[in-house]
Amino acid sequence: MSDTLLALDGLTKAYPGVIANDDVSFSIGVGEVHALLGENGAGKSTLVKMIYGLVKPDAGKMTLHGDAYAPGRPSEARSLGVAMVFQHFSLFEALDVAENIALGMENPPKRRELAARIREVSNAYGLPLDPGRLVGELSAGERQRVEIIRCLLQNPRLLIMDEPTSVLTPQEVDILFGTLRKLSAEGTAILYISHKLDEIRALCDAATVLRRGKVVGTCVPRETTARDMAELMVGSTLHTPERRSTASEDVLLELRKVSLPAATPFGTSLHDISLSVHAGEVMGIGGVAGNGQDEFLSVLSGESLLAPGHIWVAGDDIGAQPPQTRRGIGVLAAPEERLGHAAAPDMSLVENALLTGSVRQKLAPNGFVNWSATRVFAEKVIADYDVRTPNADVAARALSGGNLQKFVIGREILQAPRVLVVNQPTWGVDAAAAASIRQALLDLAEQGAAVIVISQDLDELMEIADRFAALNGGRLTDPRPTQGLTIDEIGLMMGGAHDMEVAHAAQ
Repeated sequence: MSDTLLALDGLTKAYPGVIANDDVSFSIGVGEVHALLGENGAGKSTLVKMIYGLVKPDAGKMTLHGDAYAPGRPSEARSLGVAMVFQHFSLFEALDVAENIALGMENPPKRRELAARIREVSNAYGLPLDPGRLVGELSAGERQRVEIIRCLLQNPRLLIMDEPTSVLTPQEVDILFGTLRKLSAEGTAILYISHKLDEIRALCDAATVLRRGKVVGTCVPRETTARDMAELMVGSTLHTPERRSTASEDVLLELRKVSLPAATPFGTSLHDISLSVHAGEVMGIGGVAGNGQDEFLSVLSGESLLAPGHIWVAGDDIGAQPPQTRRGIGVLAAPEERLGHAAAPDMSLVENALLTGSVRQKLAPNGFVNWSATRVFAEKVIADYDVRTPNADVAARALSGGNLQKFVIGREILQAPRVLVVNQPTWGVDAAAAASIRQALLDLAEQGAAVIVISQDLDELMEIADRFAALNGGRLTDPRPTQGLTIDEIGLMMGGAHDMEVAHAAQ
């Protein structure tokens, strides 16, 4: 641990109107698990892109094992022992595991040799993979294994991991941490980026904290509370969401035996989903990614239409109504995919505000867009949700993932919906912003809305949901009050234990 593997000295990178990294210096030791912390827009992504050869620094230098290190592209970084597992997987669903891994290698071996190596390495590190399985058939956790094994086959000296547990069950997180500890013991250094501070405390040896592009502190996570780390990240006292049970007896949203065939060969069909959500209630829906979350949101938002008799809001049948009609009566949704689904990448924030706000905010009376009112609405979202952007004319794709997420969620909540469905509301969002979003969802429920939160963050669901159900293979478990539920029970429900007798028997 005393030997320095990677040293950063004064790394600086500026873009028009913003300094992404300002004189950043720190080091990572051989075998060290080092956390990189910071709120959205703090400069974490730019920094790791410089380490991985995707971005060239304007100033400063790096050394790797004492030698000058300045990769011009990712392939050069990989050849020197630096590998990265990105937050968003880069896999082809129609190809099998071995084919996907071969695509990420500079000089892949022959198919039979590669398949043998995949089995050998994946089993050695507790992440077993079948080289012949189609990626489209894999769970999110198994897909992450593909990305990790692809890196491990290249014997990295430094492994960069960006939000690696966002799509994993608690049991899969335990498996991943076991793998990372084994790698660390063998001398591989790990640079670990996550907003889940309890995970940082459990796994990491040291942490460097960025705020607005600068290093503002370091700490030993095991000796620092999650709250202290969060407050160091944001530079202020962290607000804890205040949960008040406000659910009434009135059923505002009701689903009756909702079924939907998969839209693509790798999609998930919904099977006989029935659910009632009361006014003032937050309903938590958990599940490993790829178990029907997107399809579930699409039938509620109106993107997928059903025959009459399956979805009711305040007694009115809306199953055959399209999205704009549903928005008019106050049924709003924020999908998981921020860029391309929730927001049009090349449109400005003003234009993106119009896309879902035109009906409920009356931004286009008589078919003519009121751009002045639309700008006011966009700027209110930016101000109320602390969206870090130079102005409202910036294209959506120019925002960091966390800041775009704040804009998307704020855009829907500020329209005062009667029913709001959100998928992964705080994915990639820093601790302070996550607390703010969760509080806004609780406040919305307190005002009488029915709120459905689809999330893979179980701590989030336990914090804000009144009841919990799990999606697995397109089927929904019976909802249970969150009070008294354990994380292990929830994890088993997410993994397919559809009734709690099965869950208890498995323990």
